[in-house]
Amino acid sequence: MQDEKQTFKRELGLLNATSLVAGSMIGSGIFIVTAAMARDVGSAAWLLVIWLVTGLLTMSAALSYGELAGMMPNAGGQFVYIQRAYGKLMSFLYGWTVFTVIQTGVIAAVAVAFANYSAVFFPVLENKLFTIGDSYAFSNKQILAMASIVLLTYINTKGVQSGKTIQLIFTIAKLFALFALIVLGLYVGLQTDVLSNNFSNMWEASKTVLNQDGTVTVTKLAGIALLGAMGATIINSLFSSDAWNNV
Repeated sequence: MQDEKQTFKRELGLLNATSLVAGSMIGSGIFIVTAAMARDVGSAAWLLVIWLVTGLLTMSAALSYGELAGMMPNAGGQFVYIQRAYGKLMSFLYGWTVFTVIQTGVIAAVAVAFANYSAVFFPVLENKLFTIGDSYAFSNKQILAMASIVLLTYINTKGVQSGKTIQLIFTIAKLFALFALIVLGLYVGLQTDVLSNNFSNMWEASKTVLNQDGTVTVTKLAGIALLGAMGATIINSLFSSDAWNNV
């Protein structure tokens, strides 16, 4: 009997591939990290510059991956590219790092953010079930975070069809919410003095630190200090823009 050629099914079209990347990138990250970035640079203009640089870096990386995918059309993505560039050992270590740390850490962070924001609307999630010492409390939020991971994992185990359908629905919902937030933010900003307050001294940078005694220290930034602060805090925006390579 002649052996049949085994190939992967091409289940993801342009729309689903786009929703996978967009839906993965648009999430809670931008809402979580912006506050930390604002504390690090304290300037509306420099904050926008950091996001612009992040966008350019992300676009450059995505275009580079597009070229690599065309050159090496094999399943495995980054694993294949790292193997060709650095050998089997590095690709093996990268694969296990993604499985044990990188991807799992991102999933956990998103689940925790989802639970924290859900607790704003459902205060019952703040109820503590038990505590461990003085530093850790297990509440209903942790249960919700774990349940969301289990549910979405189960849906994805049912196959690509169910996974891409859920992804498309979530992406459409997030895009609608994001555009609504942009329009609402501009409307409120134009109706009040919010924009003038934020952009009156938009190039003056400063770092804000909350001390242990409750006092706040504000340090002006300029020159090398400003570049160093921007270089350090861009990690936050890069984390928020991660997942551009998921497809």
